[in-house]
Amino acid sequence: MQLAFVLYKYFPFGGLQRDFMRIAQVCQQRGHRIRVYTLIWEGEVPEGFEVLVAPVKAFSNHRRNEKFTAWLQADLAKRPVDRVVGFNKMPGLDVYYAADPCFEDKAQTLRNPLYRFGPRYRHFADYERAVFSPASRTQILMISEVQQPLFMQHYRTPAERFHLLPPGIAADRRAPPNAAGIRREFRREFNLTDDQLLLVQIGSGFKTKGLDRSLKALASLPSALRQRTRLMVIGQDDPTPFKLQVKALGIGEQVSFLKGRSDIPRFLLGADLLIHPAYNENTGTVLLEALVAGLPVLVTDVCGYAHYIEEADCGRVLPGPFSQTDLDQTLQQMLQDPEARQRWQANALAYAGQADLYSLPERAADVILGPPA
Repeated sequence: MQLAFVLYKYFPFGGLQRDFMRIAQVCQQRGHRIRVYTLIWEGEVPEGFEVLVAPVKAFSNHRRNEKFTAWLQADLAKRPVDRVVGFNKMPGLDVYYAADPCFEDKAQTLRNPLYRFGPRYRHFADYERAVFSPASRTQILMISEVQQPLFMQHYRTPAERFHLLPPGIAADRRAPPNAAGIRREFRREFNLTDDQLLLVQIGSGFKTKGLDRSLKALASLPSALRQRTRLMVIGQDDPTPFKLQVKALGIGEQVSFLKGRSDIPRFLLGADLLIHPAYNENTGTVLLEALVAGLPVLVTDVCGYAHYIEEADCGRVLPGPFSQTDLDQTLQQMLQDPEARQRWQANALAYAGQADLYSLPERAADVILGPPA
């Protein structure tokens, strides 16, 4: 079959983008042709992929999306495909990968009522409705159990159109047999002594991921503990406002900012704790990447994958509503308890060996390549 994959932006380090790539490559390995439509492509193009970058520009995101959709539909009319698979909500999809939470629910619960009179709201509401309306035939790949009831509540989407996928953690994220050696070499490279503690916060979108909360928690540590704790922040985002916060908190020597990179497994093996106090997070793939690497996790309960941390007993999940004091105290307790961290590591590795945390691309491909709706 000829498959069309559609996403607004591809860059190598985004969670949605990595899922897209692995799903598309599984479909390719099963003998199908891959065409990609996008607004932005950063990075290498895999062999055999046809990548088309839309020549559209606009002052607003919603107007740009509308121009992109018109361009996409015009090209598909000239060069039809067997399936259209979207990673952003838009009309005309055969399959939608639900990486984003329910827009309508957020608009009704988190926004001023006047927001729903604006053009931006109308655009995103219309595009979401095009996927989830009962009149649509789009099959929906769900990665978050908590979101399906919201979509069904707002759109009355038939339950049979939802397909809940397991996580899709890449095999290279699992702790290898020489994990201890990789950890020693990593810590030598970054000048980390045996008594120093390394926190990592990983993911693009520093504001949504709660980096401001992490910086406050680091600054709140007792002086002696704070002095031997470092935080590495890794992701594709503008660090400027957070560097200002770092300076204001007086923790400049403790915090480093790094751009998104391909050797994240080394950081997961070299660190002592992943901190992820997100404001909202549909899933949180990095939580499971830490889990399978044996790295303890401190996370807020709003993340869709936080329940895996509880099930594996490999860290602490902060219940809502969020309290900065709770985060501060929990971080201190976790850093001061090496025996607990060793226990969480052992629990994580045991859980990684028996739970299905890996087959998302294959299960997604089964739905995409199945009979049409």
